[in-house]
Amino acid sequence: MEPEEGPESKQPGLPAGVLDPVAQKKHAAMLDRLANLHQSRLEQSAARSAAAAASPAFESVSAFLDRFAESRRSVEAELQRCRALAADLASAPRLKPELEKVATSIADLDRLVAENSYFLPSYEVRSSLKAISVLKEALETASAELLPRKKFSFRNKTSKKDPGFLVKQIEETSKAATEKPDLPAVRDSPGFRNKEGSVFIKQFTVSEEGEGDFTLSDLNACEIYLKGRLRSLFIHRLTNCKVFAGPVLGSVLIEEVKDCLFVLASHQIRIHHARATDFYLRLRSRPIIEDCNGVRFAPYRLSYEGLEEELRDCGLGEETGNWAHVDDFKWLRAVQSPNWNVIPEEELMDTINASDIKEQIL
Repeated sequence: MEPEEGPESKQPGLPAGVLDPVAQKKHAAMLDRLANLHQSRLEQSAARSAAAAASPAFESVSAFLDRFAESRRSVEAELQRCRALAADLASAPRLKPELEKVATSIADLDRLVAENSYFLPSYEVRSSLKAISVLKEALETASAELLPRKKFSFRNKTSKKDPGFLVKQIEETSKAATEKPDLPAVRDSPGFRNKEGSVFIKQFTVSEEGEGDFTLSDLNACEIYLKGRLRSLFIHRLTNCKVFAGPVLGSVLIEEVKDCLFVLASHQIRIHHARATDFYLRLRSRPIIEDCNGVRFAPYRLSYEGLEEELRDCGLGEETGNWAHVDDFKWLRAVQSPNWNVIPEEELMDTINASDIKEQIL
């Protein structure tokens, strides 16, 4: 009995070593199966990599909460030390500086929340701000008890490494207290302050970006153009002003503005005590408002030479639509807050082209 011929057997007319058509078809099918199996493995590997890449977001939130809890415990321990100092007459002269250190620690904690709120869930932001409010009340109570002759103030001198923070640092807890706490001064950062009816145009260079904190404070009827990248922007007490700014790598913090127009691009923005003001924004996170009324929002409308590249470099190259999803921390109902609206299309301003505007201060 002759052995059966294998797939490589010759057929009449075919050269030696050449597969017949049936064998070629089977061979091709086998290669297809191997290729599909390899592709499937690649897709599974990519899925696992994507899952691994997504996990740091949760880990980042966890890391933030751990750091926040540790800092909060540190502030509480500092307050306990202050009370211990008050009981020791020999240590009494050190009490006021120690309380000021506590105030600085609380301000740092507040800033930590602001700088990271762009990726935190809204619930965690609200919980963190509530915890900070409790610490501020505890400090105010301790100050009133331990320094009764002179009301404690947050007017501590800030260092150059700490540009300060534009939210209110403490709220009065005593019914008899009538003095409003001052906002922390951002005196050590460059900026425009205490002007009326002026035009400011500032071009930020690459060398300035490392120092990139900038402040606009106590301005009335002014027009401000900030071209180039900034690290953070602090704005407080502006009336009837227009502010046009390039990308901000971190946060924009706004306090006490009225009848103003802002065109801003940043990773996150917090707005406190704004009245009758329009915001044209591009953001990586939702804008946060508190104690605001009559504020309106629309997409970013600014252009100048090099702006698109700056936006891309800062992770702001794409329009996210976050400008239309405002979180009002003082409005907890399911329906939209009445304190803000989207600017109607027929009322939108034209894009401002600042390409030909040169640096000047008038």
